[in-house]
Amino acid sequence: MAASADLLEKPDAPEEADEPRTLDPGRATADRVFHHSARAVATVVLALTASIGLFLGYQAIPTLHHYGLKFFTESQWQPHLNILGLSAVLTGTVEVALIALVVGFPLALLTALYISEYSPQRLRPTLVALLDLMAGVPSIVFGLWAVFLLEPRAIYVARWLSEYLGWIPIFRVDFDTKAAFLGSVLNSHYGASALIAGLAVATMVIPLACSVMRSVFSQAPLGEREGALALGGSRWGVIRCVVLPFGRRGIIGGTMLGLGRALGETVAVLLIISIAFDVKYKVLTTGAITTSALIANSFGEATGGQLSALLAAGFVLFVMTLAINTLAAVFVNRSRSGAGTDA
Repeated sequence: MAASADLLEKPDAPEEADEPRTLDPGRATADRVFHHSARAVATVVLALTASIGLFLGYQAIPTLHHYGLKFFTESQWQPHLNILGLSAVLTGTVEVALIALVVGFPLALLTALYISEYSPQRLRPTLVALLDLMAGVPSIVFGLWAVFLLEPRAIYVARWLSEYLGWIPIFRVDFDTKAAFLGSVLNSHYGASALIAGLAVATMVIPLACSVMRSVFSQAPLGEREGALALGGSRWGVIRCVVLPFGRRGIIGGTMLGLGRALGETVAVLLIISIAFDVKYKVLTTGAITTSALIANSFGEATGGQLSALLAAGFVLFVMTLAINTLAAVFVNRSRSGAGTDA
């Protein structure tokens, strides 16, 4: 007991004074090098983007000065007659992009929900890898697939839409649909249309939009998921009350990124459509044109005023895609930061 008392009464050993921690100079130098290198690369990327916009805008000045607002209201593109306009081109661009969005959005959303919420854990990495692989497939591959496999079958879908939904203006085709039994007749009226081009572009939009949505869904708070399940919620209830509210900005951002991709798609559209400079809203009939397809088809032979007009069209497309992609990035970043959890 005495020994125990002595131990209790023995004063504590003096504590060592706090000393500031010395950082490794080599590591600090490496951090500074990486920081400045990343800043330099980001600056170069921003400078390149700005220089592209400035170059296209500068080259578009002669065309905009010469034609004025008529450049955006004229539908014909006839350089030999000095008649150039983007009305039909912009109409076709928006038509193809909207068709791709209408078809691709629900498929991308459902695929993202399946991968993040329903797929088995062992299968999930494989599905994610396949999704990323599809996003990297060149557009020429999708275009060839659409020309040889999609279009011959989509023609009959277009004919069905025209026959049973022709009372809707966008699905109307002005000829006797019941008389069109021959494949050549079907192809001459329904092939190479904005609908088929939009379906092809949709296959390219789906992987991009789905990848963004899946990434955001996977970051839904685990505590809220478990709380919903503890209250007796089903898996669908968790998705409806937790995952979708959390990921709504990611859904919007992924959709807008897909729209930006659809607006600028070139090769696949050029392989499918039959070029026609008409402002029409009948998406089933043959003939359409998009901004990127116009530039790719005409740039090789363009000189003088037509070249300036093509650069002006490129500037308009650049502004459209830049605005859409910027808004999409804002939505996605806000979703990942947790700003989308207020439901």
